Amino acid sequence: MKTIDVHAHCGVPAAMALMGLKLPTEALLMSSPAARLRAMDEQGIDMEALSINPYWYGAEHDLARRAHPPSRTRRSPRLCAAHLSASWPSRRVALQHPDLAAQQLEDGMRRYGLRSAAIGGSVERADLSDPRFHRLLGQGGVARRARLHPSAGHGGAERTARLKGNGLLTNTIGNPLETTIALSHLIFDGTLDRFPRLKICAAHGGGICPPTRRARTPSSPPSPTAARGSSRRSPPSI
Repeated sequence: MKTIDVHAHCGVPAAMALMGLKLPTEALLMSSPAARLRAMDEQGIDMEALSINPYWYGAEHDLARRAHPPSRTRRSPRLCAAHLSASWPSRRVALQHPDLAAQQLEDGMRRYGLRSAAIGGSVERADLSDPRFHRLLGQGGVARRARLHPSAGHGGAERTARLKGNGLLTNTIGNPLETTIALSHLIFDGTLDRFPRLKICAAHGGGICPPTRRARTPSSPPSPTAARGSSRRSPPSI
């Protein structure tokens, strides 16, 4: 039996430098795969599904394009190709520019063999159920396999401020909450009805959606004041 870590991260310093950022920890550095494989062996992990946390959703179009050129796209699959049995690369895209994101996804899947699309839970306070993301969500690469990870900021400065302090609340509360909100909008705004082939692996346990599915079903009728969405009362399977 294999142990697969479906929630593993990596970083590319050259791309982060374009955004004025630095790698937060050497553990994310992919220039030394051997060190990472040793750490995986120590933890009993056979395979990692790699993605990069989105830090570029606020970038304008040209900067977003330069932060995701083919040379940087190739880096992940090239490293993974040398250790194919232990890695699963996915493509992060500039969701704030849906047309560019669609091109980046197709480029990564077709030319470089990336195996899945990694998407944030929201984009600059816009939910994934927003119609501007429909083209991307309906695209072949996303529809086959999408990995949803919370976006930085957790939906607003006020909420983020309340998560400061001891306990790493940004991770233990903020990330599951962002995942819950993202999945709930995809369900109740009718996005999963529109794209039935869309398959999502949601990080941080899917938030509270899995354990509260039965409790939420009878008490979640469609809002009569909602400007978008479907008439679905019961969430579909995710």
